[in-house]
Order: sequence, then C-alpha cells, then structure tokens
Amino acid sequence: MKYKTKQKQNQRITRISEETLVIGADIAKKIHVARAVDYRGIELGKDCVFHNDREGLTKLASWMKALQKEHQKADIVFGIEPTGHYWFPLAAFLEGQNIKVVIVNPHHVNKSKELEDNSPTKSDYKDAKVIADLIRNGKYSEPKLPTKEYAELRILMNFREKVAGNLNQVKARVHSWIDHYFPEYLSVFKDWEGKASLMTLREFPTPEEIVSKGARGVLECWKVEVKRGVGIKRAEKLFATAENSIGLREGLRAARMELTGLLDQYELFTTQVETIMIQVMEILNEIPGTAQMLTIPGVGAITVAGFLAEVGDLNNYDHGQQIIRLAGLNLKENSSGKRKGRTGISKRGRSRLRALLFRCVMPLVAKNEEFKAMHQYFITRNQNPLKKKQSLIALCGKLIRVLYTLGTKKREYNANDVLGPVRQAQVQQIAA
Repeated sequence: MKYKTKQKQNQRITRISEETLVIGADIAKKIHVARAVDYRGIELGKDCVFHNDREGLTKLASWMKALQKEHQKADIVFGIEPTGHYWFPLAAFLEGQNIKVVIVNPHHVNKSKELEDNSPTKSDYKDAKVIADLIRNGKYSEPKLPTKEYAELRILMNFREKVAGNLNQVKARVHSWIDHYFPEYLSVFKDWEGKASLMTLREFPTPEEIVSKGARGVLECWKVEVKRGVGIKRAEKLFATAENSIGLREGLRAARMELTGLLDQYELFTTQVETIMIQVMEILNEIPGTAQMLTIPGVGAITVAGFLAEVGDLNNYDHGQQIIRLAGLNLKENSSGKRKGRTGISKRGRSRLRALLFRCVMPLVAKNEEFKAMHQYFITRNQNPLKKKQSLIALCGKLIRVLYTLGTKKREYNANDVLGPVRQAQVQQIAA
C-alpha cells in the first residue's frame, strides 16, 4: 500500500467488492461471536458463536467457507477488534487457512455502535455487526504480526522492559533500606553496586556488625574476592562511619533478611538483563541492515532492537512516513472556519515506539552533531520556530526516516542522511 493516507483509504475501500464476504468478530477470552455481511452491509446467514480452542476455530472456518460457497463469494475478509491479547492465536489460525485478517480501532467501535440501532446498548452480538460495517466501509488496518527473528526480538525486548522495571524497583528498595539502617553508607561507597559494596551488604550490612568486625576484619573479607580498588583507608573510613551512624537499631534481624532477599533479586534481574541482551545481539546480527543502523553516533543496540521489535521487517513499508504514523507521531489539528487550532501529534500508534524514540533523541541532540544542528535550526529559524519539545518530536520523525533509509538501503550513516544539502546550508547560515 502507498503511504499517503488518501491513497491507502481508497485502496481499502476498493478491496471490499461484490465478491467479498466480510466477517466481523467480537473477541473475548473464551467465547467469540462472529457475523457476516456483504459489501452493502446486508447480513448473510446466522451468527456464529465459537470457543477459543481448536474445535471452536475449526467451527468458525467451516461456517465461513459454507457462507462463501452459498453466496458465491470469491474471498473472505475477517475483521476483529484487537482488545487484549486473546486474538493472536485466532489470527495465526486464520492466516494458516489463507483467510485475510484485518483489525478495527476499538475507539471507532465504541463511537459508532449507536449507528446500528440508535441505542447505546453494547453486547458481543451487536459489536460483531458494528465491526463488520466498519470493515466494509474501509475503516480498518492490516496488522503486521512479527515473524521469525522479529517475533523473537519483540518477545525479548518486552521481557527486557519488564525485567529492567523490576530491577529499578529493587534498586530503589535497596536505597530505601540503606536510608533506614545505615544512611551514611553512600558517603563511603558512592556506588553501592560495586563488588566490594555488594560484599559488604551481604556479609555485614549494619553498623553494629561493621564495628564488631573492625577495620582489619572488614579488609580481610574484601580481599577474598576484591584484589584492587579497596584498602585499609576505605575499611577505616567505613568503620569510623559505622561508629557514628544514626541508623535504626530495632528490627535488625528482619531487616537483614529483607536486604538478603533484595540482593538476591538484584543479582537475578541483573543476570536476566545480561542474558537477554546477549540473545538480542545474536538476533540483530542475523537481520540485514542493523549494522548500518548502529553506525549512527548516539544510537545503540537497545534502540535498534526496540525499534525493530515494534516495527518489524522494514521491507514491509514503502516509506518512512508509514512508520511515523505507526508511532503516532503524525500531526493533527482541530480547526474550523477562521479558527486555526493548535497542531500536535496524534498519539494514535505504538506508545512504546514513541517513548523509545524520544529517549534516544534526547542524547542525540547533545552528542550527535547533525541532530544537534537540526535542533538548533528548528528552535532558532526565522519562520515558524519550534519550541524545544516540538523540535525533539520533529527529530523523532527524522530519526525514523534515517533508520528506515539505512536499514533498507544498507548504507552507513553520513551527515546528508539527516541534513541534506539544502538544509545543511540553512543550518550553517544560522550557525554563522
């Protein structure tokens, strides 16, 4: 499909013809409801209620094939409302049966349900018909479910996000523990995640245990595993700090048990993140174009892996603008008559992709010379200067186009990929 909205909408409408059987299905966890219409919206046959198992999906396929044969339809378009994750096995099953699967926006279903019977009533039976009507009018999109290495990449990056979130929570809880029982600890160890610090928290975390062990005893414990970086001066400083600590003295046995559990979780999540990234790097090496994408100064493996996990195979897109729309970074405004509304981004897309790009652009405008120059140009140009956050959003779109170009054409990064000859002259003029 073309990336321009008007052309794409026309293609979707043209896709539904007299020979198309349109199926709308409301998806739940266990029991689904499907209804069939033709291209004019006339309902064909009775509804189909089926369970979310192989027997139920086989029943659905037989019902559709029977309607197709009875009404002499050439092809089938099966549409669903993608609420939750329950539709993934169904979509995979239908694709195996060579049945086209499309999706409609749940927001559209909710807003258009009264067009069916002029009533705010909502039910699975009614929603199935509403979904079918939206599809026949071309109000649908075609899902791009990841396959092969892209499917593995999406699972791994989603898993990494959850594990990294758990790791950050554990780190915060360790900081809280230290603030309660040894608030002066970080004046001795600036980073509690160091090897000597972790050993201290494992063996003698409370001030009382440090004082009873003595500076020499602490040093002897450190030297079992840590040969460099800590010596008698650090041990004496820790001992003196523990002697004058204002940390809590009550409940230390339970507190020590809590800290041990937190450190176990910290080690587990840290190991999981490292293992995930090893697997992610192996997958990235198998995908053509990733090496060229990593040549962008300031863009790392996490950004490229997260980008491909959300977008999938770049060859499925005709233009980078399609990915911008997928991320919800395309512009929208609310204008009427003489009133000109404010312009913003639609946010109708993948929120994870937007967040990933924004987190990447922030350091890019500080470390990447081309993105830094573009940012300065956007916020200082004479006509329609942008605010700083607006400029960062615009650069997110630029980053998408750069990643798409490098990934599909498999060429290394250069300044013209960002600036271009004309824009480069404009940026140099402003800098001068």
